[in-house]
Amino acid sequence: MHNYLDFEKPIADLEGKIHELKKIATEDESIDTREEVDRLEARAREAMVEIYSKLNPWQKTQVARHPQRPHFNDYAARLFTEFTPLAGDRKFANDEAIQAGFARFRGEPVAVIGQEKGNDTKSRIKHNFGSARPEGYRKAIRMMEMADRFGLPLVTLIDTAGAYPGIGAEERGQAEAIARSTEMCLSVRVPIVSVVIGEGGSGGAIAIATGNRVFMLEHAIYSVISPEGAASILWRDSTRAREAASNMKITAEDLRTLGVIDGIIAEPPGGAHRDAAAVIERTGTVISDALAELAPRSGDQLRSDRRQKYLSIGRNL
Repeated sequence: MHNYLDFEKPIADLEGKIHELKKIATEDESIDTREEVDRLEARAREAMVEIYSKLNPWQKTQVARHPQRPHFNDYAARLFTEFTPLAGDRKFANDEAIQAGFARFRGEPVAVIGQEKGNDTKSRIKHNFGSARPEGYRKAIRMMEMADRFGLPLVTLIDTAGAYPGIGAEERGQAEAIARSTEMCLSVRVPIVSVVIGEGGSGGAIAIATGNRVFMLEHAIYSVISPEGAASILWRDSTRAREAASNMKITAEDLRTLGVIDGIIAEPPGGAHRDAAAVIERTGTVISDALAELAPRSGDQLRSDRRQKYLSIGRNL
C-alpha cells in the first residue's frame, strides 16, 4: 500500500475502491469486477496525471521527502556493480549518512558518493536520516582524492535535508568539513556528474554536488535552507513553510531557468516511488550520457569548466 500525501486524496479514494473490488473478486469468484476495476483504474491514472501536472513547490517538497521514494542504496543496487564501500574518515569515525566507494558503472570503473536516508525506523536512525556529520564529508574528501589519483569519474547522488547541526558535529568542525569537501569538488581533475534524487539541502548538499554536470529529478528540491528553516528565520513561524517554499525557487524547473542545474530527469505521474526501476534506469542513462560528453576533456579543462560554471551562476539574471 502507498503512503498517500494530503493532496493525493482523490487518488487514494479511487485506489481504495479498486483494492476493495479486487478483494471481493478474490473471495467470491462468481463476482466479476474486472470492468469496474478497469474503469476506476483509468480514472485513477487520469487523476494522477492531472494532480501531478500542477504541483506547487510545497507539494513537490512533500514528494521529494516521500518515505517510499528510492534512496541512494536503491540506485546503487541497480546502477552499479562490484560496489566496494569505503568506511571512516581516518580521523574520528565512520558516518553512515554518507556512502562512498568504488564501483563499475555500465562496465567502467567509477567512484560513487551519496547520501542515504534509510527506509525504515532502524535504517533511518543508522543513517541519521541522511544528515551527515563532519566525518561523512571527510570520508567524501578521501573518496574524491582517490578518484583524482586514479583518474576515475565521480558520480554523486544527493538526498539530504542538510548537514547534521548537532553540538558534537559543530565541535568537530562541521562547517570546515563542508567547505573542504566543496573545495575538493572544485579541485579534482576528473569529471563529476551529480544528481539530486530527493532533497538537496544547503551546504550538506553542495559539498558533494559541485559537479561539471548537475541534474535533478523532476520532483526533487534544491535550496540553501529548508522551507521550514526559511520560515522560522523570516517570520519566526515554521508553519509558514508552504509560503516560504513558494518564494524560494527550489523546484527543478526554477533552478534550470536560473542556470543552477543542467537538466531535469522526468518522473512518472505519482513520483519516483511509483516506478522506481524506470526512474533509476532513466537516471543511469543521463549519467552515462554526461560522462560520455565529459570524457574527452582534459583534467585542467574539467576543473576550469567546473569553477567557471559556479562563478557564472546568477550573473546573467
